[in-house]
This record gives sequence, structure tokens and C-alpha cells, in this order.
Amino acid sequence: MDIETAYQQALDYLYSFVDYSLTRAFRYSPEKFDLSRMKKLLERLDNPHLKYKVIHLAGTKGKGSTASMIANALVSAGYKVGFYTSPHLVDFTERIQVNGHLISRQSFVNIVESLKPHVEFVKQVTTFELTTAIAFLYFLEQQVDIAVVEVGLGGRLDATNLVDPLVSVITSISYDHMAVLGNTLTSIATEKAGIIKENHPVVVSPQKGEALRAIQKVAWEKNVPITLVGVDYFFKPGEHSLDGQTLLIWRSDEQSLMDRYLEHPESSEWQPMRLKIPLLGFHQLENAATAYAALMVAREQGLAIRDEAIIQGFATVFWPCRFEVMQREPLLIVDSAHNRDSALRLRLAIDDYLPGKPIILLFGASEDKDIKGMFAELLPRTHFLIATESIHPRAFEASKLVELAHQFGSPAKAVTPVELAVQEALALAEQENAAVVVAGSLFVAAAVREIWVKMGKSLQVFETATV
Repeated sequence: MDIETAYQQALDYLYSFVDYSLTRAFRYSPEKFDLSRMKKLLERLDNPHLKYKVIHLAGTKGKGSTASMIANALVSAGYKVGFYTSPHLVDFTERIQVNGHLISRQSFVNIVESLKPHVEFVKQVTTFELTTAIAFLYFLEQQVDIAVVEVGLGGRLDATNLVDPLVSVITSISYDHMAVLGNTLTSIATEKAGIIKENHPVVVSPQKGEALRAIQKVAWEKNVPITLVGVDYFFKPGEHSLDGQTLLIWRSDEQSLMDRYLEHPESSEWQPMRLKIPLLGFHQLENAATAYAALMVAREQGLAIRDEAIIQGFATVFWPCRFEVMQREPLLIVDSAHNRDSALRLRLAIDDYLPGKPIILLFGASEDKDIKGMFAELLPRTHFLIATESIHPRAFEASKLVELAHQFGSPAKAVTPVELAVQEALALAEQENAAVVVAGSLFVAAAVREIWVKMGKSLQVFETATV
């Protein structure tokens, strides 16, 4: 059997189990998200996740970008680094990486085969639980020094939440998956804070007050030292363009040094850390500051990482579909904003980087998302909306998106499939001297990016492992 056929059969096997990401409506509950299943499975596998260090991340937004910066800095420091993320953009193997290389199809197939005898003893195991086990096994097989592991959904009952983290990280929390995690920031933040472990430090991004109080309550109950970006670490935006941006970052106990630096920068012997990142938007500065703080806490926990490695890792990080510039003429930007808060951040980035530029919004979303909220943020800044839809069971119909856009008084047109929507958006952008911005769904963003790769455009892509 050739490897492509074996790979597809391994994927079919995984998807034969319950996959809540494809379910139109489900309830986040111990009956469905039960750590006892995952614990039993990992015990049968001799607990691979406990045999290397882990940095564990949860959050509504920014955890992927933050995790990628942490992982890239650790690679630059000379560590062998596992990286577990979800969902994938194009290929399932993107979810499991070592030093930036995707798990090979052969390794994926081999590990799936090795899992099958154990799965028979674990009832009602889910696709995500099996995928997580595959990642943990692969990291052990590859003898990683440390793994950077993203939560899939929530935190408290997530399949990843059996790791013993060197540091836990909670990125920005906002309203998303409300039917799953609750209708208040307190309930959502409490679920995310479920990754906090007794006596293990946690780093927290800037949060709304309600979310922060919920996280602090969990940290206090578990006797956990908490590091807050904006309280324990400060940052200041520097220069920015479509090529990247810079920031200064310093500890709160360095504020007197920062004061003197600000007053006399030329003569100051001390300088704050200066970082450059290719990721765009103010929210990415928050993510960078969080990643830096997490690395500093990990350093306090005994992880050796030089400042030069952090600078290099941040400067070369790759994380697609986050205000990613695909082409300059006409300008095409792909973003994965898929809730109201991320749509607001996208609009602020548009205003910051493209002031006065007409925007053609290419939009598609899943039916369980706050589409009205996203439209409220984006449509006032949009010249014309082209509505489309991805090939996904939860995709919202493009024609219904047009009807909703008209309720906001915005001109709109439904165009499917995504390939035709891209062509029409770019043609309109040329006519109107406008920029095309893709948003609303990671699935649509990924589809646009894949179209670009297939057209032979020059884009950075994830590298596939050869072993």
C-alpha cells in the first residue's frame, strides 16, 4: 500500500470516532469531555506526556501566535521542540510538529496503527483525544526536550489537560463558543483557567476585568504564582509597517531604569528588551509580550534560554492567516478573525495599516459564530462585502450572509465556491483601488491561502518532516 492511501486510511480511522468539531450543536459536559478516558488511554501508553517538559496554553484568541513565538524561540535556543496546535489549515499533520517540521505521513500512520490495540479498551474515545495521544507519542519518539501544547477547546476538560506544565499560559479571553463554555466572561475564563495546576506558575495576557478576576480566583485557590502582562511586564509599541513591527518590553521592577532611559535614551547604559515580529496588529504585540513573559518564567524554572535566542525566534516566527499579507497589488490580506472581539482587532489593524483605503471584505463564517457581532465591527469599514462559504458542515450559507449584510445597509454579493469569490474580490479591488481582506472563518482563510499556493504564488508554508 502506498503511503498516501495509508495516510488517508489512518485519517478515516481517526474520524470514525466522535469529532465534536464537525457537530452542529453539542454540550460541553463531563459526559462528553471526560478526562478519565484520556487518562486511561495515556496510562495504557505509559504516560508519554510526562516524559518531557511542557508549556501549556489556553485562551480564546492569540494562543496560536503566542505558542508559535514561544516554540520558535526555544528552537533558536537549541532545544528540540514539539508543537501541538489545532485546527489545521490545509493538512492534518500541521497539528503535530517538531522544530517547525510537520509529522511525516509515515510516522503518523505508524503511530495510529500502534494505538489501535489500546483504543479497544477505552470506550467513547474522541477524535481529538486520539490526535492528542498521537502528538504525545510522537514527541516522545522524537525525544523532544520540551513541547508547546495548545488546548483544543476550553481548558478544564480538554484532552491536553493531563500534562505537567513547566509554565501555563492564558491568552486573551473573549466571547466565543458560548453555547459550549458559558455566556459570561467569568464562566469562559474559569474553564480556560482549568489548565492551572497546583504550585505551577501561570502567565496571563491582558484581560477584561471580569475574566481576570476569574483567573486570579483559580490561581489563588491552587496556590499558583501568577505573572500578569500589563502589571508585572510592560510593553510599548515601536515602528510598524506591512513588513513587521517592533516593541519594547520590560519588567515592572525595571520601571525606574525605564524612566531614565525614556528621559535620556542616548546616555542610558540600560535598555529595555527590543523585539521585532513579522506578525501584524497591536494584538500581536500583546501576544509577543505574553510569550516573552512565559519564557522569562520558564527561565526562572531552570530553562536555559538566552536573550539572543528570543530575539531571533520572535523575528523569524511563522504563523499564517493572521493579518497575513498575501500580495501587494492589489493588496490581499488573510485573517482568521472569527468572533466579535477578534473582528474588532482586525478592524483596528485595518485602520492602523490601511488608513483611508477602501476595503473589499471577503467573508465566510460558521453558523455557530456571532456573525452579527462581527458585521457590526467590520461592515462600517467595508466598501463591499463578498460573501462565500467553506466546504464544512457548519458553514453559514453565503446568501444568508448577504441578507444579514443588507440589514446593516451594506452592499453585498454571494459568490461560491471560494475560488470564484477570490477572483471576484480581486477584480473589484483593482477597479476600486481597494484592498481585499479575508475574515470570518479559519476554514475560509485556509481555503484562500491554499488557492494561492496552488496558483504557484510565493508563500511560506509549513515544512513536512521526512522521517
